[in-house]
Amino acid sequence: MVRRYDPDRPLPAQVINTALRNAIRAPSAGFSQGWDFLVLTKPEEREVYWSATTDPDDEPDEWLTGIRSAPALIICLSDAGTYLRRYAEPDKGWEDMDEARWPVPYWDIDTGMAALMILLTAVDQGLGACFFGTPPEAHEDVLEAFDIPHDRNLVGVVSMGYPMPHPRSESLRRGLRGLDQVAHYGRFGRHTPV
Repeated sequence: MVRRYDPDRPLPAQVINTALRNAIRAPSAGFSQGWDFLVLTKPEEREVYWSATTDPDDEPDEWLTGIRSAPALIICLSDAGTYLRRYAEPDKGWEDMDEARWPVPYWDIDTGMAALMILLTAVDQGLGACFFGTPPEAHEDVLEAFDIPHDRNLVGVVSMGYPMPHPRSESLRRGLRGLDQVAHYGRFGRHTPV
């Protein structure tokens, strides 16, 4: 995750289009594809996002200063209604659109997978990117600022650009959890293949 970008190097439109073409190839339940991506590449567009999500009276910290230097922001939105309507179609067998049938909100998960495709594309193109969340109290302001329908859920934002040197995250000191901690075989707690 890159948190500081060269603000003087705009991204070629082709790179963003490649990232979006890859994003829409992400898996989705029932091939519902209930996602939308709002691309902000003009400085005035990005400033609208930052104005909607930050307090102008607060002094920006190092993270915010770095992330604001990104020449592109891609707002990743999910649409639960698309999934609910899809699963009420005859081939899925549900006769209603009851959200309680869903064990988890697949519309958000699938949109997150699409965002991962954007991140991987950025890496493949030699760029930097970072997935980050929008403060919940600012979601409504973002929807209003960009005329986003209110039935969409703001899952997160991908910043993209040419990376600049920046301090490594302190979180990395935690280290990567090994397979001997996270992989379980046959039953939970068995960390070696049987």
